[in-house]
Amino acid sequence: MHLPHDAALLRVFIGESDRFEGRPLYEAIVLKARELSMAGATVLRGPLSFGRSSRMHSAKVLRLSDNLPIVIEIVDSQERIDQFLPVLDAMIGSGLVTLEKVQVIRYGDGATA
Repeated sequence: MHLPHDAALLRVFIGESDRFEGRPLYEAIVLKARELSMAGATVLRGPLSFGRSSRMHSAKVLRLSDNLPIVIEIVDSQERIDQFLPVLDAMIGSGLVTLEKVQVIRYGDGATA
C-alpha cells in the first residue's frame, strides 16, 4: 500500500469502557479501519485524563478508574480519512475527534512480515 507524503492524522479520544455492538469501541474502530484497508491504526491507553465533564480518570493504584482514556490514531490520505469519518461518526456516542495534516517520512521498511 502506498501512503502519500502529505497525509492526515485522525485522532479519536474515547473512554476505555465505551462499547459498540458488544465489543470495546476502540477495538471496533480499529477493526473497521482494517476492514476498509486504512493504512494503519494504533490504540494508546492513557494513565490520566479529564475532558468535557472535568471528571478525572486515573490509573493510580489507590484510585482505580474503570474508564481510562483511550486514543486511537489513524494515518492515511486525506481522501481516505474523509471517507472514514461518516463511518466513525456512526460508531461514536461521545468523545473528541481531531484531524491534522501530517507529513509521512517513512511507511514500512521494505521487509515482509
